[in-house]
Amino acid sequence: MEEVARLRDELAKKEQEVERLRAAAACRDQNSHPASIFTLVKQVANIPSLEEKSLSKEEIMRYSRQLIIPEIGIKGQLNLSRKSVLIVGCGGLGCPAAQYLAAAGIGRLGLLDYDDVELSNLQRQVLHAEDKMGMSKALSAATAIKRLNSNVQCLPYHFQLNFKNAKQLIQQYDIVVDCSDNVPTRYLVNDACVLNGKPLVSASALRMEGQLTVYNYNGGPCYRCLYPKPPPAETVTNCSDGGVLGVVPGILGCIQALEVLKIASGIGPSYSQQMLVFDALEARFRTIKLRQKQPTCAVCSENPVVKDLIDYEIFCGSAATDQCRTLHLLTGEQRITVQEYKKFLDEDIPHVLVDVRQQVEVDICHLPNSIYIPLTDLEEKNVESTKLLWNSINEKRNNESADKVTFPVYVICKQGNDSQKAVKILQGMLNPELNFLSVKDIQGGLMAWAHKIDRTFPQY
Repeated sequence: MEEVARLRDELAKKEQEVERLRAAAACRDQNSHPASIFTLVKQVANIPSLEEKSLSKEEIMRYSRQLIIPEIGIKGQLNLSRKSVLIVGCGGLGCPAAQYLAAAGIGRLGLLDYDDVELSNLQRQVLHAEDKMGMSKALSAATAIKRLNSNVQCLPYHFQLNFKNAKQLIQQYDIVVDCSDNVPTRYLVNDACVLNGKPLVSASALRMEGQLTVYNYNGGPCYRCLYPKPPPAETVTNCSDGGVLGVVPGILGCIQALEVLKIASGIGPSYSQQMLVFDALEARFRTIKLRQKQPTCAVCSENPVVKDLIDYEIFCGSAATDQCRTLHLLTGEQRITVQEYKKFLDEDIPHVLVDVRQQVEVDICHLPNSIYIPLTDLEEKNVESTKLLWNSINEKRNNESADKVTFPVYVICKQGNDSQKAVKILQGMLNPELNFLSVKDIQGGLMAWAHKIDRTFPQY
């Protein structure tokens, strides 16, 4: 019986993998799921206006629980059915926002995302599922939304929003929901909304915190009024680097949907000229009053400098993606590849390997025989960490012949960015008496090790 149960379990897993591969193949070939009626929109196309209509008997039953709310009623529900909403980003914020907007009866949902569903998305992006891995997020979200409410028109867009297409797309929607995960897209969506006179419901989430604001509503400020200049690219942390607890964007995405529903039904939003800040660790919300629309704003003032969309990746100095940036701080001679480091291990050449990640990351995975010294300790010249490094070097060198000219110290992190910073710091600590040390970092870090050396090594 145990053998039969084991075989059944293996069969179920194989069937699941077959479904995943079918979905991925369908996405590659026709950009549509076998069970889906959707075709992905790959470029901006004109869409007809929504027709006015009365509520059917079935719709009255479906929306009955909100129809009897005095603030909504029949008038508010009809307003919802006549409104179109564009959701930019079908991720942790966009999934719950789209779900509740569709359930409430919004007339049309535009679902824009250029990315595909990956395993790491499923922790927070609740419209996607294991059998949708490899499929376009926009298509996956539209398929799930259509199963929830077939009355809602869904348009899945599978392309990257940029300064060439954003204005034309956004002008066709009544309300825009910014669920993006990078600074260039936030500036792009804001400017396109201002130029088209559209309200923007924006939110962001990182680790165990989140915030939300409604921009460009009834004379309220826009994103540029608060942030005239983008932050330095190296100071921006994304979910890939900093992590996020899945329920945090879920909560913020639901509140985004709430603000959209209040705007669309005619009630009006709560967070125009105010910012909602959510602290998940303390389970607390607080509201910050924002400054008014700025007379010197580059885009929404009476005399704007920005009269058309620009290249926002150049403006922000970073790519419009949530993927980790690749820094180039060292020369080729100051770095080695994972293949070269593997050769060092195979030849058993004495060296010291320094892991400069956070402790929580080291707990997930690490290479054997590495010593842990976080980058922050190196930046602060922590005495204990410095002592650990020199003790490790001296211990390994004592086993070497006295005529050894150089002793290698290698630095590793997740993807090869922090390790470069660490090498810079260590090289600055070296003095003429320590010229026997050769300090280099490992390109691509542990993720390169997982891709190119050990496929069983955990990725995160």
